[in-house]
Amino acid sequence: MTVEAVRAFLSAHAPDLEVVELEASTATVEMAARGHGVAPAQIAKTLSLRIKDRTLLVVTSGDARLNNRRIKDVLGGKPRMLTADEVVSLTGHPVGGVCPFGLATPLPVYCDVSLKEFDEVVPAAGSINSAVRIAPERMAALVNAEWIDVCDRREPA
Repeated sequence: MTVEAVRAFLSAHAPDLEVVELEASTATVEMAARGHGVAPAQIAKTLSLRIKDRTLLVVTSGDARLNNRRIKDVLGGKPRMLTADEVVSLTGHPVGGVCPFGLATPLPVYCDVSLKEFDEVVPAAGSINSAVRIAPERMAALVNAEWIDVCDRREPA
């Protein structure tokens, strides 16, 4: 069970953090924001990508969008989203529950600077109804992520 992999990871590396499980699905940014009472931008969505022969994760603000030109410049190639089966196989987490914690396969993790505008973000925690509340800098440190700038910013409301 992938939530258990996340709990085991957090128990070993950040025992003060708690996995929050909700009754309703939080598989989309909008559902997660509503369920956790935060703005969609505070949801830390984890994208599973392949660039050439490398598989990697990019964690971004919930309403930021990848800029293909920038990601190609920064990471060296055109990104391709993994299929749902590839995501489960490589991360151990289902689509809608992917996070950088408790991965089935060690993968490089990149955090987009769009997350830095928040004191707290809410990434999924291995299932479509679980999450963790965490400071973005701490999340990046826990998973040895590199900070990159590969997203287009949303327009202010």
